Amino acid sequence: MEINSSPVESVDRALLLILALRDGGPLSVKAAAELLDVAPSTAHRLLTALTFRGFAAQGHDRTYRQGPELSGHVPQVFSTQLLRQHAQAALVRLQGAVGETVQVMILNGGNIQFVEGVESERTLRVVKRVGDMMPAFVSSGGKAMLARLTNAELEEMYRSGLPPWATSKTTTMASLKRLMTKIRRDGFGTSFEETEQGVVGLGVSINDADGRPVAAVTTATPSIRFDRSAMPLHVDALQLAAAEIMAKLHGIGAPRGE
Repeated sequence: MEINSSPVESVDRALLLILALRDGGPLSVKAAAELLDVAPSTAHRLLTALTFRGFAAQGHDRTYRQGPELSGHVPQVFSTQLLRQHAQAALVRLQGAVGETVQVMILNGGNIQFVEGVESERTLRVVKRVGDMMPAFVSSGGKAMLARLTNAELEEMYRSGLPPWATSKTTTMASLKRLMTKIRRDGFGTSFEETEQGVVGLGVSINDADGRPVAAVTTATPSIRFDRSAMPLHVDALQLAAAEIMAKLHGIGAPRGE
């Protein structure tokens, strides 16, 4: 691509990045800097601005690709009612598999909002919540959804800082970013008595075709009964439930037989 001078240099650079994203594959900050012949910090600022406006999207490998404004693929928004409807059967199966209370939640700003749940039949159990809200960074499902966002999006979401929560172990943006790196690697979120004392949660994000979070599904276990050796079984069951719910939302049927 031949680069000619422009009277409005910053705008010209942004447009060149848009053309590169449109015509090529994923673009790293280093590659963008070399393309524009600028410092990596300048390229990063331009890519962040394009991401904010929907012209670029950052993947978990930290490279950038064309965003919905270029691809024409606008993420589908599902109503809470539709989510509840399509999650119910998967939640019943999930609860049967893990024996604990299970729930579905969505992001609402920097918070999570509980949408639906199925309670454990055990005498000692976590009561399901519907409609309640709390900071996303204390919930296992909230963490799993936040991990699907870029650091720039997290900074914008919590631009006034992380709100206080009595049992939270995450109090700064730096600690939140470190936590997100771990969750992206693990593929699930955890909450060890961070939403409230006596409750341990495991959560998996329900994502659309672009990997963007739509909702999350979680297990909630009384901490006195929580068994770390059962975590792989719970995570596998959560991932199956998440895939089933997303498949139903897209109208393509469950990934396994009903």
